[in-house]
Amino acid sequence: MISRPSTPIQTSATAPLSGASLRDAHTWVFDLDNTLYPAECALFDQVQQRMGEFISTTFALDAAAAAEKRKYFFQTHGTTLRGLMVEHGVDPVAFLDYVHDIDLSVVAAMPALAEQLQRLPGRKLIYTNGTVAHAERIMRKLGVHHHFEAVFDIVASDYLPKPEIAPYRAMLKAHGVEPMGAVMVEDMARNLKPAAELGMTTIWVPTAAAWSKPDGDDQSHIHYTAPDLTAFLAALPA
Repeated sequence: MISRPSTPIQTSATAPLSGASLRDAHTWVFDLDNTLYPAECALFDQVQQRMGEFISTTFALDAAAAAEKRKYFFQTHGTTLRGLMVEHGVDPVAFLDYVHDIDLSVVAAMPALAEQLQRLPGRKLIYTNGTVAHAERIMRKLGVHHHFEAVFDIVASDYLPKPEIAPYRAMLKAHGVEPMGAVMVEDMARNLKPAAELGMTTIWVPTAAAWSKPDGDDQSHIHYTAPDLTAFLAALPA
C-alpha cells in the first residue's frame, strides 16, 4: 500500500530526470482518465457501464456476460475497443460516441491542479486512449484546458491503444517531442513501460483499481509515484 506523501517519491535510482530537475522538463505528457481527475469520482465507471451496454446490445448478452466479454477484450487487446475491432469489425466511431456519452457532473473543477500546471514550465500534452472530444469536455470541466496545447487520442493512434509502443513513437513524432527531458504521467503502470523504454521520465498515479498496478514485480519503468498529482507537482523543487 502506497502512503500519501507530502513530497515526491522516487522509486528508481535511474530516473532520467532527478527530482531537482523535473520541474525543468521540456514537455509533460499527461494521461486523462483517472490521472488528471481523481479516480474516486468514478467517472470511468460510467464509461465501463456504457461499454457493457454496447456489448450487451451488439451481441444480445445479459449484463454479466457482457461484463466478462469486456474484461476479456481489455486483457487480451489492451482496450475493449481494440478487441471489438479486431475480433468483430466494430465501427470505432459508433463505439466511442456511445461510451463517452456520460454525465460529467461528478467531476469537480480543480483550481489547485490548474495552479500547479500554470507554475509548471514546459509544454503540456494529453495522450489518451479516449477521443479528443472526450478529453476536451473533461479538461473544460476541470478548468485546465487552457494549459494544454494538444491532445493525442486513440484516433491519432490509428486505434492502437497504450501500451503498444508504436503510437508512443507516433505521438512523439507528431508533436516534435524529444523523449529525453520529457515526462509522462499515467494511472496505469504498464502504460509507462514504453515511455521509459523510449527515454522518458515516468510518474505513476496509482488508483485502487487492479489494472492500475504494475504487471509483476518489475517496477523499473516507474521512476516516481504520485498518489496525489496536485500535491506531487506542488512539492517539486523550485
